[in-house]
Amino acid sequence: MSVSWNHDPEPLQRSQLRLRLGRIYYTWRRQLQWLASGTKYACYTYRNSTLPYLAFTHQTPLLRKLSQVDMQLQYNKITNLQLAGQTMNGLILKPGEVFSFWKLVGKPTKRKGYLKGMVLCNGRFDPGTGGGLCQLSNLIYWMTLHTPLTVTERWRHNYDVFPDSNRTQPFGSGATVSYNYIDLQIQNNTGADYQLLVWLDDEFLHGEWRCSQPLIYRYRVYEREHIIKAAWWGGYIRSNVLYRKIINGNGSEVGDEHVCSNRAIMMYQPLLPEKGET
Repeated sequence: MSVSWNHDPEPLQRSQLRLRLGRIYYTWRRQLQWLASGTKYACYTYRNSTLPYLAFTHQTPLLRKLSQVDMQLQYNKITNLQLAGQTMNGLILKPGEVFSFWKLVGKPTKRKGYLKGMVLCNGRFDPGTGGGLCQLSNLIYWMTLHTPLTVTERWRHNYDVFPDSNRTQPFGSGATVSYNYIDLQIQNNTGADYQLLVWLDDEFLHGEWRCSQPLIYRYRVYEREHIIKAAWWGGYIRSNVLYRKIINGNGSEVGDEHVCSNRAIMMYQPLLPEKGET
């Protein structure tokens, strides 16, 4: 599958009134969807002990040095991640149930203890209550791609924030969230229970998907058609397509699935080769 776009994205400038009205509309539309859809959301079953089989585990650093960003916002983010992580740590996702990030976390407010963290809005970093929770949704999405669970709703990031230095995942392997209409939802279409574990230490945000039954397959996510090109308005656009290979217990590849297509505005200057270099 090739990446084909009708036009290059460009930074958008919307009025505060339009942004506010849009948030109100889409927030209430999501609330109605939760009430009327008939979907069985995973909200009530937690388990203190862990399920016996590890499906996948991953960790991401809590702090990054970013130019022109107040480090206090990142320290506040750690508090926000702790609070949000507590709402889902130990959650059991039963067959037929759907994990919804915002159904579990709820609205991140000062009253609940959330602090002002870093929020990416229209290509700039702004302080916002509950900021930084995308690190948690990114982690959960990446882990889910390495399980038989089905991602039913995922929103890609419109901006590529970090350079590739020390990047351990392909570009476009995250999932952005914004209360409550930009959600991450995952359905368990298997016959086994899955358990989500989330915790923090001094350096990393950790996560695990665990399972009640042995895993038959493992997965390897990779990218194709990675392109960086100059846009007409002066910035750079990055795009790719993610796939995952399905590997059985004998180490044989039994499938190669399309995962998603990504396109984002780069928030840094790419290190492009000089003419004549390869």
